[in-house]
Amino acid sequence: MSMLGFNSSGVGSIEVIAGPMFSGKTEELIRRLKRSQIAKQKVQIFKPAIDNRYHETEVVSHSAHSIEATPVHSSVEILQKVFDSTRVVGIDEVQFFDDNISRIVEKLARRGIRVILAGLDQDYMGRPFGPMANLLAIADDVYKIQAICTQCGAPASKTFRKNPEHSEQVLVGESDLYEARCRQHADYFGEETEQLAFFVNFHNNQAMTGELNKEE
Repeated sequence: MSMLGFNSSGVGSIEVIAGPMFSGKTEELIRRLKRSQIAKQKVQIFKPAIDNRYHETEVVSHSAHSIEATPVHSSVEILQKVFDSTRVVGIDEVQFFDDNISRIVEKLARRGIRVILAGLDQDYMGRPFGPMANLLAIADDVYKIQAICTQCGAPASKTFRKNPEHSEQVLVGESDLYEARCRQHADYFGEETEQLAFFVNFHNNQAMTGELNKEE
């Protein structure tokens, strides 16, 4: 592996940049891709068509850094659009893609392509987001970034959704809908209710077991 981050032997690789919203994932993706461009490598960048918050055909970070990209509706489109001469493929907001994305990036890596992915590792409930669990498992290199908790200023690894009325996993938005939170301040909707139900069931089961033991 060279200092620019690519393998001069032509062996492909999979890199995943993961973390919550507002942590700088896209900015790090753009930085790596632009370094590859400086190294005169053929680079192609893809983004899910659903993510048009800043621009239809550019990957744009929260700090306004940008790079030209091709919007696609499915992971298979990426495989169809990659040129034989391409040495580096970048994919932003990879959590929005279908489960086939894992197979696609592995195919690209086996072709000797350096694949760099950026995405949310967890959804607003703290669960693995879409295909991210599989991508993190097959990655050759994982770079997890933290944001800053809006409540206390501590390192934040969670994405908090402000409006509990929206329960779908995929809901594209910005600071109007989301903010970064640390583990202590990531109060997921319904968490207290679920914990209460667990303890009630636990105590009820204990009481039932005690009654059965008495009868014996």
